[in-house]
Amino acid sequence: MQRNRCIMKKILLIEDDTDLYSLLKYNFEKEGFSMTGLQTGKGAIELCRQVRPDLILLDIMLPDSDGLDICKGIRRVGLEIGANDYVVKPFFVRELIARIKLQFRNQAAPPRILEAGGLELDTTSRQVRLHGVPLALTATEFRLLEFLMSRPGVVFSREQLLNSVWGQDRAITDRAVDVYVLRLRQKVESDPANPVLIHSVRGFGYTFEPRRAMAAVG
Repeated sequence: MQRNRCIMKKILLIEDDTDLYSLLKYNFEKEGFSMTGLQTGKGAIELCRQVRPDLILLDIMLPDSDGLDICKGIRRVGLEIGANDYVVKPFFVRELIARIKLQFRNQAAPPRILEAGGLELDTTSRQVRLHGVPLALTATEFRLLEFLMSRPGVVFSREQLLNSVWGQDRAITDRAVDVYVLRLRQKVESDPANPVLIHSVRGFGYTFEPRRAMAAVG
């Protein structure tokens, strides 16, 4: 019964040691995890985009690639650039699996409803309301708003927004972000020319940070 909880969890393994790769694959699948991977660093980032794993297990010392460069590329692993944990070789497989299960237990379920500044975004029904009134957003506008609302106060560059919302496989420029932000403001802001929800950060990008509108003083 315990394994059924892990059955849908996908692990991406990048390990050049053939014997260790086979050993880990056997034990991961025995524990109910879904596993895919490579024994080379080449193609690792692309595979990550395709598989969208729940957890990545990456060997830093790869013969054809710098593991830390791969870390930066997928922006998920590497202790100083966002990793949750690391293990030094040689290690016990049981200890590694225990750490993986701990990581999954520590992953808090994202909230179904995001609320801020009079906006209510339902990630399940894919609906947005402003002060109770439904808004008609395109799929891209919804993804952009969801991404920003789930990270209030964080400033993102146009490139970061493109990678996170549109994905790296896209044929648009970073200026397209400006167009979508403008469209989004026209739908969610009472006064798009003086936004109180989605703010521009000069020379960098955008942030979602609800603020009170300043009253005009005559």
